[in-house]
Amino acid sequence: MSLSAPAARRHLHTRSIVCEGFRRDDGLWDIEAQIVDTKTYGYEEPDRGLRNPGDPVHHMAVRLTLDDRMVVQGVEVSMPATPYTTCLTAAPAYQGLIGRQVGLGWRRAVNECVGGTRGCTHVRELLFPMATVAFQTMGGWKEKETGTENLDDVPANASGRPYFLDGCKSWAVDGPVVARLHPQFAVRRAPAAEER
Repeated sequence: MSLSAPAARRHLHTRSIVCEGFRRDDGLWDIEAQIVDTKTYGYEEPDRGLRNPGDPVHHMAVRLTLDDRMVVQGVEVSMPATPYTTCLTAAPAYQGLIGRQVGLGWRRAVNECVGGTRGCTHVRELLFPMATVAFQTMGGWKEKETGTENLDDVPANASGRPYFLDGCKSWAVDGPVVARLHPQFAVRRAPAAEER
């Protein structure tokens, strides 16, 4: 499905976010993300002066290294382009995420560690889609047999229930996808009063 044709307009800003997941040879996982903001016009900044069209307003990158339980083992933050030199002083605070688990409570853990003036808004924003990419990387579709190992089962809670059940319309526990792919967790909900 495509968006409808837009009204007449002028392109001013582009934000590109790229997230990637990797299986390391040592058994750990690297989840990397970067954000780049650019303008289509020239402008003047208070610290960097004249910025030409396409010059990055922001360019930040993050690498989270996770173990199989999705616990952060390492964090690396790089800021090749920032509007203020003081932005760079936020990077060390992200080391506070080491030992935290990606999953339920991740957003709260990130905000406790690097929320507000403790961190960088743009780096912090990257950490949220990185969690989803971690789940997709570590527990997504299994690799087709190509002589390489198949990846472990989908991440689950202590009872073995996949974390994504009831997270969206397709993964509703009373829907056809769960009934077919995870029947042990499928439930039949009683019809609402108006349906009886």
